[in-house]
Amino acid sequence: MSKYTKQDIIRLVEEEDVEFIRLQFVDICGALKNMAVTTSQLDKVLNNECLFDCGAIEGFAGAERPELYLYPDLDTFEIFPWRPQQGKVARFLCDVYTPEGEPFEGDSRRILKRVIDQAAEMGFDFDIGPECEFFLFDLDEQGGITTNTSEKGAYFDIGPVDAGENARREMILMLEDMGFEITSSFHADAPGQHEVDFKYDSVLQSADNIVTFKLVVRTVARRHGLHATFMPKPKTHAKGSGMHINMAMYKDGKDMFKGEEEGLSKEAKSFIAGVLAHAKGMSLITNPIVNSYKRLVPGYEAPVYIGWSKQNQSPLIRIPTVKGGTRKIELRSPDCAANPYLALAVVLAAGLDGIKKNMEAPKSITTDLRAVDEDAIRQMQIETLPSSLGEAIEAFEKDTYIAEILGEHLADKYLQTKKKEWVSYTRNVSPWEIDEYLERI
Repeated sequence: MSKYTKQDIIRLVEEEDVEFIRLQFVDICGALKNMAVTTSQLDKVLNNECLFDCGAIEGFAGAERPELYLYPDLDTFEIFPWRPQQGKVARFLCDVYTPEGEPFEGDSRRILKRVIDQAAEMGFDFDIGPECEFFLFDLDEQGGITTNTSEKGAYFDIGPVDAGENARREMILMLEDMGFEITSSFHADAPGQHEVDFKYDSVLQSADNIVTFKLVVRTVARRHGLHATFMPKPKTHAKGSGMHINMAMYKDGKDMFKGEEEGLSKEAKSFIAGVLAHAKGMSLITNPIVNSYKRLVPGYEAPVYIGWSKQNQSPLIRIPTVKGGTRKIELRSPDCAANPYLALAVVLAAGLDGIKKNMEAPKSITTDLRAVDEDAIRQMQIETLPSSLGEAIEAFEKDTYIAEILGEHLADKYLQTKKKEWVSYTRNVSPWEIDEYLERI
């Protein structure tokens, strides 16, 4: 059931003195874009008549479609709490359509909706609980971005050691003003690193929440003279930032992951098997940039081993502890560089593929693989995630199921973009190479 009607929006805009409306959407890589209009154009907005030039948008460009339409999702209407109280600014998240009135095949929000529909056809619906990490870094005297932080905080530290405490508190208050329910927030492991966890919500709402969350965090950080980055590994010797995805699955209101054997149902085991089977192929989506693979290295908390465990955090999937509540499955590899719509789409589709094919999960891993040498791990026949964007590209090309989930247009455009990024990286001479070779070779 929709939260708002067109008349509700018209009334809210008038009562709240909204003057500007931002029509927001993401490109295929998940970067948030928008087009702003004044409220004089509200009728046009509500009638899906806002046209934009898509030529400069990553993955949207094509001579056959120079322009596309933005259809606002009325239930995503929010007033920005950090903007002026007179002449307020509001936003809609939008779906993208062709001039012929068809959903645009490059719209990643549409891809996620399609997977949600596939789950519904199987009788399933999901709740998602994301855990998002980020760094707060200082700005230099000219307002430029640095990777410096003056604080020395670690897990769960408090102020004044946690120098980002005030900024994080304002972020939470802003998010709650926009309808979020935050379950926890705290200083994470590395100096300058923070984590915010949301309440479980429906799949589409959770993806929308991640997009909104990143906007709020960056905006509030700047108000405090800081830069917020969701880059997976901004500092070589510090822990990286992830976006753990916690999932619960229901059928007619029944918890479908809970069962007798190891606390997991047959469906849960098959879901896990599907995610593990497609783990390599979907890494290009869940860990989409060169820097993602600087986080996914042995010796840190981020998982590289394709397996699952009830509590052990070294493999890809963990089954969190519950006391009488819903059984959940946690995927620990994704990071916040991912397009959240595509990441959730491929992860859920992979799990559903496991259920459809009655896949069998391997035995759970009880050994902490971080304390085991590589030879022993090979003897255990445990595979690893791709170690670079180049390997992720190769794995994606082999996993035709993941490409089918994205659709031909988006899969091709996305692959082209990532191949271009990888070639650019491999041809670039890095500071490390200069330091290592220039003097002695």
